[in-house]
Amino acid sequence: MHIVTGGAGFIGSGFVHQLNRMGIEDILIVDNLGSMEKWKNLVNLRYSDYLHKDNFLSRLSRGDFAGVESIIHMGACSSTTEKDADYLMSNNFHYSMKLALFCLKNKVRFIYASSAATYGDGSQGFVDDHRQMDNLKPLNMYGYSKQLFDLWIKKQGLLSGVAGLKFFNVFGPNEYHKEDMQSVVRKAYFQIRETGRVRLFKSYHPEYGHGEQKRDFVYLKDCLEVMAWLLERKDINGIYNLGAGQARTWNELAKAVFQAMHVRPDIEYVDMPVELRGKYQYYTCAPMDKLGNAGCPVKFHSLEDGVRDYVQNYLNREDPYLG
Repeated sequence: MHIVTGGAGFIGSGFVHQLNRMGIEDILIVDNLGSMEKWKNLVNLRYSDYLHKDNFLSRLSRGDFAGVESIIHMGACSSTTEKDADYLMSNNFHYSMKLALFCLKNKVRFIYASSAATYGDGSQGFVDDHRQMDNLKPLNMYGYSKQLFDLWIKKQGLLSGVAGLKFFNVFGPNEYHKEDMQSVVRKAYFQIRETGRVRLFKSYHPEYGHGEQKRDFVYLKDCLEVMAWLLERKDINGIYNLGAGQARTWNELAKAVFQAMHVRPDIEYVDMPVELRGKYQYYTCAPMDKLGNAGCPVKFHSLEDGVRDYVQNYLNREDPYLG
């Protein structure tokens, strides 16, 4: 059995789809569906059971699950604007610790989601070298909760037994429930459809023009391929960047959406909310040498190709979900 926490969420449900493509259906999905729309991510998927995240942890500690081959831990609060620090400590840090200890004790493959938010403003670089992890200073509590778990893994001497992934700006199908945390690709698609125009934040940094802030945008399907490779390669461990390896501007991203929709570009620059201005990353780029040197065979989509596939094969469809 394979267990996917956050299995109804964006990357988690995507990985359940990836497992289905690999012929695997003995999957336990762990999540907190609540009253959100993310249950729709499950409709096209094949899996054996679902458990609420609180029930799962208590049953795991009782030893209720036998024959567990892997825990793919994508479950976390991923909101970069979440202000409840105690919740993030409990949900993102302590919960992850318990899962990691279970996997190591029972020789179960453990793959978990870290985040590029751990790099903060990028002044310390974006190199996924565990020797430099202690110097990173995240800009928000979400990033700090992920950083704490990475550091715990390191201090416990567990880097050789687990695989962590520092996801950069992931976009793609099954993010539809994420509200304000949806990718700009999806937001831009609906802005263009409704108004013919895309709204981007103005720059408040003298080195960057409006819309010229740069991020490493990576397509969901590429992330899923990397995760599938890591699932099969239990000898590959450590913490790795997972981005496309290129920094592209928000303007380029918006123009890729316009192009995929066959609409002439029209971009409006709007004020950034005051509360975000001191916590905003103006540049991210994932050096991908470490993953490449480990032998990862995945060929990443270009930004334009990833956006085109997402827009034309998912956002344009009546049923836009993976499966």
